[in-house]
Order: sequence, then C-alpha cells, then structure tokens
Amino acid sequence: MFDLEEELKKLPASPGVYLMHNNRDEIIYIGKAISLKNRVRQYFQSSRNKTAKIEQMVSHIAWFEYILTDSELEALVLECNLIKEHRPRYNTMLKDDKSYPYIKATVGEDFPRLLFARDLKKDGRSKYFGPYTSAGAVKDTLDLIHKLYRIRTCSRSLPKDIGKDRPCLNYHIKQCDGPCQGYISKEDYQKNFGLALDFLGGRYDPLLKKLESDMQKASEALDFEKAIEYRELLNSVKQVAQKQKITSSSMEDRDIVAMAKDEKDAVVQVFFIREGKLIGRDHFHLSVATAEQEQDILDSFVKQFYAGTPFIPRELWVQYPLADQEIISEWLSGKRGQKVKVVVPKKGEKERLVELAARNAALVLSQDKERIKREELRTIGAMNQIGGLIGIEGIRRIEAFDISNTSGVESVGSMVVYEDGRPKRSDYRKFKIRTVRGPNDYASMEEVLTRRFSHGMEEAKELVREGGDIRMGSFTRFPDLIMMDGGRGQVNIALEVLDRLGLHIPVCGMVKDDNHRTRGLYYENVEVPIDRHSEGFRLITRIQDEAHRFAIEYHRSLRGKGQVKSVLDDIPGIGPARRKALMRQFKDIEAIRSASVEMLEETPQMNRRAAEAVYAFFHKAPEGEKMHDNM
Repeated sequence: MFDLEEELKKLPASPGVYLMHNNRDEIIYIGKAISLKNRVRQYFQSSRNKTAKIEQMVSHIAWFEYILTDSELEALVLECNLIKEHRPRYNTMLKDDKSYPYIKATVGEDFPRLLFARDLKKDGRSKYFGPYTSAGAVKDTLDLIHKLYRIRTCSRSLPKDIGKDRPCLNYHIKQCDGPCQGYISKEDYQKNFGLALDFLGGRYDPLLKKLESDMQKASEALDFEKAIEYRELLNSVKQVAQKQKITSSSMEDRDIVAMAKDEKDAVVQVFFIREGKLIGRDHFHLSVATAEQEQDILDSFVKQFYAGTPFIPRELWVQYPLADQEIISEWLSGKRGQKVKVVVPKKGEKERLVELAARNAALVLSQDKERIKREELRTIGAMNQIGGLIGIEGIRRIEAFDISNTSGVESVGSMVVYEDGRPKRSDYRKFKIRTVRGPNDYASMEEVLTRRFSHGMEEAKELVREGGDIRMGSFTRFPDLIMMDGGRGQVNIALEVLDRLGLHIPVCGMVKDDNHRTRGLYYENVEVPIDRHSEGFRLITRIQDEAHRFAIEYHRSLRGKGQVKSVLDDIPGIGPARRKALMRQFKDIEAIRSASVEMLEETPQMNRRAAEAVYAFFHKAPEGEKMHDNM
C-alpha cells in the first residue's frame, strides 16, 4: 500500500523527474525538478496559488514515482522523452505530431546531389535546407532546380562509375548534363551546383537577371520556343522568391514562436526564418486548461516541439518568457552544437514579427472553432443522439459484434469498441469460433458473447482477489450499450447470454434494409426509425461497417494462411469429387443443409450411405456440446 506521507518524507533534494499515477495506474502528469523534495511536496500542500487544473490533477493522484538525474538539463531531456512516450492527461500536449522535410545537399561527393530528406545527420558531408512545410514544396523546388542547373538525381558512384551505363532519361530531357558519361567536367558541374545552393539560400537576383537576358536574346534570335521556356522558368523563380520575402535585416536562422488561446484550446504559430528569409510557417494545436498561463503553454510547446525536430535554429524568438528559459537555452545549444539564444522581443522589427505570428495563431484558433464543433457533433453529439433514440443517457462506450465465415468454415467473430464516438482500436477483440460447426451465425454469436463477458467477469474476480483495480483488465471494462449486426434474432441471443451471466447491459440491433443499408435500430422489441441525415445515423453506419470490416479482415488472414476449407471436408465419406458434385448441384451450404436424404442421393457421385452421412452431419443436435473458453 502506498503511504503518501511516508513517501513524501523519503524524497531526495536532488534533480530528477516525477511521474504521478491515478488509481488505474495511468500516468497522469510528468514533471521535472531541481529539487524533487521541494517540488513534489508543493502539490500536496494547501495553497491558494494552485490552478484549477493542478487541484484537479492532485485529487486523482494515487501514488507517484521519480527518477533521479545528475543535472537539471538531464532532467529536462528525460521529461521531454517521457511526455512524448506516455502523453499524460494533465500535461499540456501537442495534438500534432509533425515531421518536416528538408533538402539535403551531398556536398561531400565529387558530383553532389540534392535529395529529399526527413532526418538531419551530422556526418560533415551534407548540408541541409529547410524545413519546408510540405513534401510537395520540396518536390516543386527540386524540380525547378533540376531544370535550371541540371543536377543529377541518380545514385551512381561518380567518378568511379563514369561510362559504365547509358545516361538516364533526365539527360535526354535536358534536366541533367550527363556527368555519368563524362559529358561535363567536375569543375563545371560543381560551379552549377554552387549556383543551385545560392538559389536554395535565397539569392535569386543573379538568376533572375540571367533568365531575363536569355529570354530577350532568344526572342531577338526569333527562337520563340526557347524564349517561352526561359519565360516559364523566370515566372517559376519569381513565385519562389515571392514566397521567401526578406523579413529581417540580419541573415540568421531563427524561429518565431507565438500563441493564442481560449478556454480549452491553444494554437501556437511558428515562423521558420532561414538566412533572413521566411521560408515557411506552421501552426500547432494544444489542449490546455482554462486557467493555464501563456508562459506555461509556450514552455511546454518548446520542449515538445524541439525534442522532435532535427533542426535547431541559432535564435528562438518567443512571445512570453519561458519558465525554464535558461535551461531550455542550454538544452537547445547542446542539440545544435552551438549557442542558441532564447529571446523575448520588446520593441521594433523583432516585436512586430512576434505580433504577426500571434495574430496568425489567433486567426487559426477562431477558424478552427467551427471545425472542432463539427467534430464534437460527429462524435459525442452522435452518441447522445443514439442515446436519445432509445432513451438511455450517458452512453460513452459502445461495443459492436459481427460474425464472418465462408460456407460455415473457420467462423470468426469481431468486437469493435467506440468511446465518445471514436474507435478505440486498442480494445478491439477477435474470436475464432470453437464450438459451432457449419454456418450458424446465432450459435457463433452466442459463443462470442459468452466468451467475451465470461472472461471479463473472471478477470475482474481475479483482480479483486489480488487487490488490483478491476478497470485495469483487458476485458473488465463493460459497455454502456451493445450493438448487434442484425435485428431481433441477434438481439435475443445477446439478451439470453447476458441474462444467463446475470448482467444488465442494454442491447440494440442495427437493422438493414433489402439493399443491405442501415435502416434503423431494434430495441426492446421495437424498430426505432432514424433520420438518415443525422450524425447519429452516420455513427451507427460507421460502427456497423467497422465491425464488419474487422471480422472480414480476420477471416481473410486465416484464409491467407491456408486455414480455410469447406465444411463438407469434415463429413466422413465425402471427398473432393463428392464435395464438388454437391456444390454444383445445390450451389451453397444452406441448400445442402435443407436437402432430404433422397435429394442428396440423387446427386451425381453420391450413394445412399454418403447421403445419410451428409444429412446426419447437418441435423445432429448440438445442445449437449459444452462451450469452453481458453482465452
């Protein structure tokens, strides 16, 4: 048993990271401290300075643990990694997990290339440009550079492989000068490559002047096709130059970070400035508490964002002072390998740029409110609509079940889970039917439901005996509503299983029309009509389709392993020839099941004994079979 008072006394006055757990053993908060003893104790002391978020978090703490570190910087790094791994509920969390593409210049090669890259490797043989806000932006830039400077794209080892193979298509369409054939010297190639690097660095004026001059010369020589080609290249370069306007008189690499927030959400806007030019911008959503301070939100963002991004700028301009500004600066400097300044601009051009980023963040936040409302209507609102249709309040968790088989062989069941209107795939379960022979969906569903809820009840009893939390089991969380893929028959099977186990969980069926489209809900012996244009109807359709998809995928995986066969193979005296004859005569298993002995005997390849064996196989009573669950 965790004794809070005793554990607080044992806390060391050392730097480290602390992890707060609730009574379900979930990590709900992760923090760092210069002195664990002082920091952790503050949470449990009466104080008027606690925010509503902290007070709520403390009320859910069941126990805590901590990890000692050698320094506050080491604690910061560990805190960032643990937050990213566990995503605790009460930490301010980035909703986005983005990575950015870069252009990699292989300057260490004799005939260097420009490549698309996601990671920055400090190998001393490459130079990186970016980040770019999309892979499309990188592709467009590379395409333009290849047209302008004819940089090779192949992976041949040059000059070793010169002349070993024919030139590629790029040479023939004049987007490569053919260094693989020795058509251009190393010196001339590297001169072109240097111009390409100047282009990536934002030095467009020499190129614009050259293209304009070339266009005029071609026009004067009446080579209008060539003049049009130069004109198109000129327009492309102007478009790139327009996107990368000079925003700062200095030529430093820097990121500008500012934010806007409301009661529940915050948006952080980042401007990426490289060599004095704005090369891109992006925004990030965070979940925040009402009383959370802007400084704390920015502090959390900077830690999470720069823990995952490979490029660290020389300067970081922020809207508010960071709580851990000095230690963050030291941490970023270590990642970059050079001194990184964290600055809060107060006046002039710097302040104007930060304000611009803040206004962009506020604009994104206001625009996204409508999107967030639509998403809530699509999920939680849809759950409430379903509850309103059948008169049940507070539905949070729905479990839906379906059966899939091929002619009754290798029947499988699926269980999909939706919480607050969203699929919870970690709770999905699949069942391989063990006790039912032949295509009997009702008996198969009875087995699936019995195994699912029996296992949950047994697991809960075991956890209680061991003094554990029953909510921690893999099957112990029961739904607020069960949805069956079918009507009265499937619902009655579910109700019989629940009654036999002593459980009281509402059950409704998802009824389909003759075209196999969802029509309504079957609940308490009444079919409840649904507005086909409502979010509740759309959610029911998604749940039904997901249960069906999950069952079919599992069944296909078994079939792919060669585990699926015909149910007729299990009948003594029925081999491949007779099986084919029966299927040819009756078309499907249901027709064979319904046939009399005489009808079976009339089938080619069949005799009286074989017909009686088939009839007996499909008409033996299964009541005496006991259902076993080895889950």
